[in-house]
Amino acid sequence: MTNTPSPAYLLLGGAGGIGAATARRLVAAGARIFLAGRSEAPLASLGAELGARWHVGDLTTFDAVDAAFAAATEAVGPLSGVANLVGSIVLKPAHLTREEEYHTTIAQNLTTAFATVRAAARTMPNGGSVVLTATAAARHGLANHEAIAAAKGGVIALARSAAATYAAKGLRVNVVAPGLVRTPMAARITATPAAEQASASMHALGRIGEPDDVAPAYVWLLGAESSWVTGQEIGVDGGLATLRSR
Repeated sequence: MTNTPSPAYLLLGGAGGIGAATARRLVAAGARIFLAGRSEAPLASLGAELGARWHVGDLTTFDAVDAAFAAATEAVGPLSGVANLVGSIVLKPAHLTREEEYHTTIAQNLTTAFATVRAAARTMPNGGSVVLTATAAARHGLANHEAIAAAKGGVIALARSAAATYAAKGLRVNVVAPGLVRTPMAARITATPAAEQASASMHALGRIGEPDDVAPAYVWLLGAESSWVTGQEIGVDGGLATLRSR
């Protein structure tokens, strides 16, 4: 009897709040993972916890993402899927956003997503799953979100086009669009009880999200259970993008 190897996944931004929760769930399900990100310490810590290899890179250029794919393939073999959880939060109106901030936001959210699709198409000839990350703010107009909404709106459009381009090759491309989630990146937004309550009140379910609220969506989209799903944006956002209950 031939043993079928467990699926192997690359998690870009895999040591962040949602990335780490996703990594833990994948490993618990028997998958092999490879982590990549720009900060060595959290990668090393999570890698030690999960017995996973990791790679350091800023992931905002084609070359950096290509290097992460190459390192992952060398470490765990052919990839079954990749999730890009790289991102940033900029809360400023357009007229107060510096050009440097704008370009950084585009690089960290849209360029890295484009580079991920590009690398997956080149290095996953047998198909698989690409999961990108957007935000509820790309679907619903929220004040002071112009830069991040522009970048993440681009991610959603990118995923739909790429899903059409690569469907015949068996490469699926989907997007998870969270609301506000309690992660290190969002810590300054929820720094006080009043600030957290204000954010929670924007979500129809009355609270901000936890990483484990969102991670199952990535796990499902990466796995074979979602093999008939492509070109979709899944909102895991407490109703932020679509509902107003109060």
